[in-house]
Amino acid sequence: MGFCMTKGHGIGFGKAILFNEHFVVYGIPSIVSAIGNYTVAKVEVYDKPGFKLVDKRPATPKYKEDKLDQQKESFELMFKKMGVDLLKKGVSITLEGNLFAASGIGASAASCVAVARALAEYFNMTLSDEEINEIAFEGEKGYHGTPSGVDNTASTYGGLIWFQKGEKNIIDRIALSNPVEIVIGNTGKVTDTKAAVDGVKQRKEMNQKKYQEVFDRAENIAYLAKRAIQDRSFTNVGKLMNENHKLLQQIEVSSRELDFLVNIARDAGALGAKLTGGGLGGNMIALTPGKELQNKVATAIEKEGFQTVKTVIGASRESVEHI
Repeated sequence: MGFCMTKGHGIGFGKAILFNEHFVVYGIPSIVSAIGNYTVAKVEVYDKPGFKLVDKRPATPKYKEDKLDQQKESFELMFKKMGVDLLKKGVSITLEGNLFAASGIGASAASCVAVARALAEYFNMTLSDEEINEIAFEGEKGYHGTPSGVDNTASTYGGLIWFQKGEKNIIDRIALSNPVEIVIGNTGKVTDTKAAVDGVKQRKEMNQKKYQEVFDRAENIAYLAKRAIQDRSFTNVGKLMNENHKLLQQIEVSSRELDFLVNIARDAGALGAKLTGGGLGGNMIALTPGKELQNKVATAIEKEGFQTVKTVIGASRESVEHI
């Protein structure tokens, strides 16, 4: 462990899965994007052994309380991976930033990446993005048990990413010349991603034929969507998002609230809308190129009493270098 600086500082992006959450666990390609909202971590000396957490992130009610045990486990896993010994002198970790702590937008991954970067700076470790990503993946195990790795990858690298889980994960950048506006709608329900993933596994084992057909189509959609994004054919991207949501409904990870918000967004003119993340609550995402459409869709969702985040997909670290 290196010499301690007086303060460490790190950033991690939120994310939106555009295609194939849940399917990604089984080796099917997914498309994920960093969004323009992020978590910032600050690490300072603490006069007692162990760590003190000051969590100033804006959050869905009860989110931080419900996730606290998982968060502590996550930090311990990262300390171990980094070889950080806090028995003699502890650290104080402060989390803040403009990323809402809510289910489905990579809040846990963003905090893992931000904390890993801040700890690395504090302990004078020179780590590559790849090493930060590995540490954040370890931290994600505290929240998700068996994470796919997609959230921490988007949070670490930024931009738009093609991600395929395997013995060696395939991580390819998808070129997007300019970020594109989206609306994220929050159901207000905190979800348990572990439970959602386990549910899919059990149902898949019981309905192998039905699930195989759904999974095959999900794989096909990923390739079509990649081409549509590269062509900036957002009308086609939206149609494929709508179809992807239908497949997620078929594997029973949507919810009444998610479907309600998806329908509101589409009725207000979104090119496409679907759940994003673990499902069963959490967030949905609507594709709304242009500020005017983004505002219209966000207003329609807010009128029904739900919170929204107006942000962009394809956010890069260069765009937030001033932080």
